[in-house]
Amino acid sequence: MNNLLVVPMILPILMGVLLVFLRPYIRLQRLVSVITLALSAGVAAYCLVHIHQTGIMRLDFGDWLPPHGILFVGDSFAMLLVLAACVVSGIILLYAFVTTGVETEKMFFYPFFLFLVAGVNGSFLTGDLFNLFVCFEVMLLASYVLLTLGGRKTQLKEGITYVLINVLASWFFLLGVAYLYGAIGTLNMAHIAVRVSEVGQGPLLTLISIVFLLVFSLKAGLLLYFWLPGSYAAPPTAVAALFGALLTKVGIYALYRMFTLIFVHDPLIFRMIGVLAIVTMVGGCLGAIAYSDIRQIVSYNVIISVGFVLAGLAISNQTAFQGASYYLVHDMVSKALLFLLAGTVVYLTGRSKFTELSGLIRNYPLVGWLFFLTMLAIAGIPPLSGFIGKVYLGLGAIETGSYMLLAVAFLSSIGVLYSLLRIFLNSFWGETTISEDDQVPFEKSLGLPLVLLATLVVGMGIGAELLAPYIQDAANTLSDPELYIRAVLGDDLE
Repeated sequence: MNNLLVVPMILPILMGVLLVFLRPYIRLQRLVSVITLALSAGVAAYCLVHIHQTGIMRLDFGDWLPPHGILFVGDSFAMLLVLAACVVSGIILLYAFVTTGVETEKMFFYPFFLFLVAGVNGSFLTGDLFNLFVCFEVMLLASYVLLTLGGRKTQLKEGITYVLINVLASWFFLLGVAYLYGAIGTLNMAHIAVRVSEVGQGPLLTLISIVFLLVFSLKAGLLLYFWLPGSYAAPPTAVAALFGALLTKVGIYALYRMFTLIFVHDPLIFRMIGVLAIVTMVGGCLGAIAYSDIRQIVSYNVIISVGFVLAGLAISNQTAFQGASYYLVHDMVSKALLFLLAGTVVYLTGRSKFTELSGLIRNYPLVGWLFFLTMLAIAGIPPLSGFIGKVYLGLGAIETGSYMLLAVAFLSSIGVLYSLLRIFLNSFWGETTISEDDQVPFEKSLGLPLVLLATLVVGMGIGAELLAPYIQDAANTLSDPELYIRAVLGDDLE
């Protein structure tokens, strides 16, 4: 049973390698890619139910028992994100079939798409710190290719910044891993947590924790987000949606895992995370309001959500963890939909600034109303999916007296609503500027992935009770690291 844990990572890698040799057969590549992600999602869903019923799953590679070998650990927090990643990337793939173009598809688009998903899933599941670094690099190498695929000047320009920032972050990541291993003598996350609790989080370990905070903040887009808007706005729409839905979530996950499991003994770190979250939300709102380019506004909304989710880590109680877990899953779905809708507008009109558009809802009513729905969901309007996470995170902030975080978090929701409402009122409302002769036909195959994601946004809000047991499990694991440690090391915590 535990062998299933490796499927969401190894299956996309194996199929990605196979697709390299099927380069001329585009239809076959599409079919194999969709089936791969569907199977990975099915396995993730099965594992999630199994974890809820029997407890955290563990897979030891080569039968090397922890802490000596490499292992995968599947708790509800990680498996929820794996399931969401597989489902969302599969739907984005349907959109890519219509908009990517055969020339780009022949440039190994689908293999690197699957490699990126494999790296994301591996990052969520690994229980070893060095293996986390390896999975990060698999994900990043695939993202470098997808970002620059097509070779447009904007892509190459933003790609250079993106690569430089992530190479620098990876270097600091490796440095942090080396220093932590030198100080503790192990790279198994659960074993590190035990050793840190034994020796205490002194100045050296606090410094190492700050290094990891810097690394994962760079990768998540927390405070040091200057590279993100351009990098996420430059690639084709399907790739931008994949980045917006998945990449920052890996950095967020790593922050949650490290600072709820290992570095939990220094309150100063959590105050630092709180300050970073506030500055990130404020900066994201200012950026979203300042720009008139639709893709830039959408990218800044990613930054706002990063700050919002990490406010839950700064609060660090079970209620906030419930809100953060739910909001993370919601954000993966809603940001994918938002990026696809923004890209669809550019694809249909050839323009990216909302000041140059008007009345699109008359030409493309489905796109217009789905954009309105997505705007309400991201702003947290009930009964859509964004509401539940924000309520729980707000309750968690009240329980700990974190009123500044609470105020900024909910003011950021107003910033999100205002920034997206500007797009809606300017681009979709009013008199249309596109005549029937100039109107680009809207293909049904283009609308299918949009409708599927919108259905998830509505369903996750109305059917929140279905997710509630798994969200509760995730919050329990985050708030009580002993559950994770005992699942990995058993009763022998030496």
